[in-house]
Amino acid sequence: MTVTEYNQCVDSYSDALYRFILKHIKDEEAAKDIVQDTYEKVWRKVNDIESTNAKSYLFTAAHHTLVDYTRKAKKQGDYTEALENSLHHEKQYSDIKDVLNKALDRLPDIQKSVVLLRDYEGYDYSEIGKITNLSESQVKVYIFRARAFLKNYIGKAEVVI
Repeated sequence: MTVTEYNQCVDSYSDALYRFILKHIKDEEAAKDIVQDTYEKVWRKVNDIESTNAKSYLFTAAHHTLVDYTRKAKKQGDYTEALENSLHHEKQYSDIKDVLNKALDRLPDIQKSVVLLRDYEGYDYSEIGKITNLSESQVKVYIFRARAFLKNYIGKAEVVI
């Protein structure tokens, strides 16, 4: 990849990359740092990356950086066990986005990643598999489980609306 292609990659994908990371960690400053770290990793390998694979490589690097960040944050934070009763949603909301974000926060990291890559960013199963180092069937299973959890958590549409 040339410097011009790298700059074009930054211009084209920085917003999508930032949204993807921000959906995971809900911390704007940390998300900006992770995006910066990701572009630094890509810059170090700029001569090894084909410009046609830049987007996939970029999201793969971002995913790995995000995993490293969350592992480090978990080591530093509190460990609390989720009670079975806390995994269900009973309140009525008029803000569907708020309900969805709370539901997404309850998913395990890998399920959250694959759902966000599929439903928010529009990647197909094989691309998600490459980004997350999972087989295509594993990606489908994680997406199915995540969607089943989200359906159970959110409940009926009448409750949300």
